[in-house]
Amino acid sequence: MEDGNRQPLLSPREKDESTVITTSSFTGDSDDIPPITGAGDFCREFYIEFKKLWYLAAPSIFTLICQYLLCATTQVFSGHVSINAQAAFSVENFVVSLFTYGIMLGMGSALETLCGQAYGAGQIDMLGVYMQRSWIILNFTAFIFMFVYIFAQQILSLIGQTPEISKAAGQFCIWMIPQLFLYAFNFPISKFLQAQSKIMAMAVIAVVALVLHIFFSWLFMLKLELGLVGAAVVLNASWFFIVLFQLLYIFSGTCGRAWSGFSWKAFQNLWGFVRLSVASAVMIW
Repeated sequence: MEDGNRQPLLSPREKDESTVITTSSFTGDSDDIPPITGAGDFCREFYIEFKKLWYLAAPSIFTLICQYLLCATTQVFSGHVSINAQAAFSVENFVVSLFTYGIMLGMGSALETLCGQAYGAGQIDMLGVYMQRSWIILNFTAFIFMFVYIFAQQILSLIGQTPEISKAAGQFCIWMIPQLFLYAFNFPISKFLQAQSKIMAMAVIAVVALVLHIFFSWLFMLKLELGLVGAAVVLNASWFFIVLFQLLYIFSGTCGRAWSGFSWKAFQNLWGFVRLSVASAVMIW
């Protein structure tokens, strides 16, 4: 007859399984949300989480708005140049550029998953490697899309656009080719910084770029009467400003282990990265 206080004998395998179950069970700590027992507790925790969410989301939203206003501002100024200039810019921005923008943004968004997982797992060194891989893939994609920009006039004519607007938009597309490669750098940088919650730096750079963009758009397009040529120069320069100062921020050492310099690891497992990027591009585009 067994003693009620005596523990049953376990085999070695049963002991291992018991240990796994015990150690894998959830144990609360001081960082956990305390039990919610009423409306007051719910409102308190909701307010705490609401502040945390907007602390991260508000700068990101502000950054995207500033970057969107770069094109919107240029379109407004192009309307003061001529009707054909505004039409040509609109076609380039909302047909050709939006097509490439959506795909490349989607491909760059693959870093959201990879950088988030690496950061959560403590593999901080991999964030810079993932960003460099994305640079390689997106720059190759930009090279392919460059031919869409080069033959934009013929493509627009083929889909029924008027000859005048097709010609003007086609020329403007060629001038905007540098923006393609700036997209290829900017999208991975954005996801790299977001994974580390370094959002304020992006917001500051974006708003400075927008202010300068408005001034120089007025100067080049209206005051110097350069029209769409001035629009292309200023728009490309504004995106170059954003990319350059984001890179300077990263290279200055503010990201710690996340950026340890250029690495040959970026050229490893590129095909797997391509598949993930394409899947992300299709989903978002």
